[in-house]
Amino acid sequence: MRPSMLIFIFAFSIALLGTRICPVLAKAPDTAKILFGASREGNRELYLMNSDGSEQINITNHPADDIYGAWSPTGEQILFASDRDEWYDLYLMDADGKNVRRVFGKSAHRECPTWSPEGKQIAYERQDLGERFIYIATSDGKNEERVAIGGSPAWSPNGTEIAYVVQAGQDRWEIHILNVRTRKQKVFFPPKAMSTWIGSIPAWSPKGDKLAFSWQNQLPLKAFESKETLYTVNRDGTDLTQIVGEVGPKVTSPVWSPREDALLYAQQDGRAKWSLQIFKAVLGNGPTEQLTAIGSWNVPADWFDPAYALPVSPQPQSLPTTWGEVKKR
Repeated sequence: MRPSMLIFIFAFSIALLGTRICPVLAKAPDTAKILFGASREGNRELYLMNSDGSEQINITNHPADDIYGAWSPTGEQILFASDRDEWYDLYLMDADGKNVRRVFGKSAHRECPTWSPEGKQIAYERQDLGERFIYIATSDGKNEERVAIGGSPAWSPNGTEIAYVVQAGQDRWEIHILNVRTRKQKVFFPPKAMSTWIGSIPAWSPKGDKLAFSWQNQLPLKAFESKETLYTVNRDGTDLTQIVGEVGPKVTSPVWSPREDALLYAQQDGRAKWSLQIFKAVLGNGPTEQLTAIGSWNVPADWFDPAYALPVSPQPQSLPTTWGEVKKR
């Protein structure tokens, strides 16, 4: 056989082997996309839409409940919770909803996932014997570790802290901060003397200098349920700011825009207790825009913009140490 033919066969074999070894990489959206949950066909699904509310697309299309979606740092994958097997547990899918797979081999009640900023780890709420705990694991579902009592975790953009919610007593919830390296915990908000209801997962601003959350601080809680609304506070505990007024239905589930100039939130639309629509408030006395109008339950989950993400997928052996700084630019 001629040498040139041998070279061709060898090169073709290597290329064919490469396609078998290396799966096709998932692709991040080319434009900004909002990930949200909605109930429109009898169960809760995950949807995508543009930043102005257009092109709303169901990406899970499964008879189970699919909730708590979270973009991976590069936007190529979505981590979410689903009850498609016995109870809620965590799943991964590509950004277009394809290639769904379980994160953990052993099933447990896991929900409210959040990514570390470099994509190597995840944190989440796990329920054991009726109690809520914060766990950390590697993103492949290995090395699972319980790190705190509480639920609704949110990993800070610089990777050093996790904010989460703790029930500290009757009619009393607090936001705590966990130092990821030392595992030390402390109360962040509210002041110890105040009874309160923290009704959603805390949301770090993209720069990590603020937290947004929904808060109801009047007693009795049931009598003032409609007063739950949206606030922000600086990381040092100063400048508590009410974003949405208390006149009108309750507000919950804040999500920051990647540019940090707007907040998404869910607000009751008056039809039923859990009938919610998604709104976008531009910060600094800007306009408020309603993004959804159909379905009985619409809740924002996460907001991805390729302009604020790293251009390549993180690799296990070459993860940058300055990921948080790059995301701030």
